[in-house]
This record gives sequence, C-alpha cells and structure tokens, in this order.
Amino acid sequence: MTQTGEDEGASVTDVNQSETKTADQSANNGTVDDSKQENLANGDGTGDLATVIAERDDYLDRLQRSMAEFANYRRRVEQDRNRARELATSGILVQLLPIMDDLERAIANVPVDQAETSFVQGVQFIQKKLAGLFERESVTPIAAVGQPFDPAVHEAVATEDGSTQNVVVEVYQTGYRHGDYVLRPAMVKVGDKREFQA
Repeated sequence: MTQTGEDEGASVTDVNQSETKTADQSANNGTVDDSKQENLANGDGTGDLATVIAERDDYLDRLQRSMAEFANYRRRVEQDRNRARELATSGILVQLLPIMDDLERAIANVPVDQAETSFVQGVQFIQKKLAGLFERESVTPIAAVGQPFDPAVHEAVATEDGSTQNVVVEVYQTGYRHGDYVLRPAMVKVGDKREFQA
C-alpha cells in the first residue's frame, strides 16, 4: 500500500513537471515570434526588402524593354507601309512618264507664231498639272548634263568620238527618281567635260 501511494505521488509530480515544461516552451515560442515581428517592424528584415526591390527593378526593366520593342515594331511597320506605298505608286508613275515626255516634246516644238494659241496653252496647262502631281509624289528629275556618268542613274546610248572622259554632255530622255528609287534612268550621251550654260 505504501509503495502504491509513493508511485501515485511520483506520477503526479511527473505530470506537473511536464505541464511546466510545456508552458515554458509555449512562452518561449511566443517570445521568439514576438522578437521576429519586432525585428521586421524595426527594419531588421533587410533580406526581404532587398528581394522586393530586386523584383521591382526586374519588372521595371522588363516593362521598359517591352515598350522599346513595341516602339521599334511600330516604326518598322510604318516604314514597311511607306515602302509598299512607294512601290505601288511607282508602278503608276512609270506609266505616266511617257505622257510627260510627249507633252514636253510637243511644247518644245510649238512654232513661235502659235505659242499664244489656246490649244498650246491648254497643252501647257496639262503639262503643269502633271508636273504638280509628280512634285506632290516626290518625283524629281535626275541631274544629268555636266555630271559624271553614273550607271545607277544614267543610261549611255552614245559617246562623243575621241572623248577621254565620261561626262554627260547631252540628255535624250530625262530620268526621274521617286524618293530613293530610280523610276527611269536618264538616257544620255557622254563625252569630255565642257562648260555648260546654266
């Protein structure tokens, strides 16, 4: 009987000690959690803040890159659209060049005594309207007379006998550019450089 009483007393003591340990651990855990929260509140969580700043900078960099790529894309699309428009327009303008040639040829060969007639003035009016259309479409004549021969913009169909230089001395047919494109090269005669009247 005595031994049983002692065993019961020991069990009660063990239970009390384990409850005390559990309470102490809980108290310690609460203290650790509180200290962590205090450190974060005081700005001691610099690792987390640095991560957030790095992520922010990464997102900002990605956004700026995307904006730059989109701006480049828009510029390329606009350039392609303008190039396609110029090519499409060039096909029509090339077909109008012979008409301009004929009108200029007709005006150049008008007899002096008929220069003031309404018919000639009508032809001159049509030629001016066509020239205005070319100007609006950035069609410009290719400089030729007195210029060094350039196979990219000149087509030599004759050469002066005994000439030693390749300089354009006469134009048989005017050449034209459309922006950066050559609509038609100038048909020219080449020879030695000479003084040309302006």
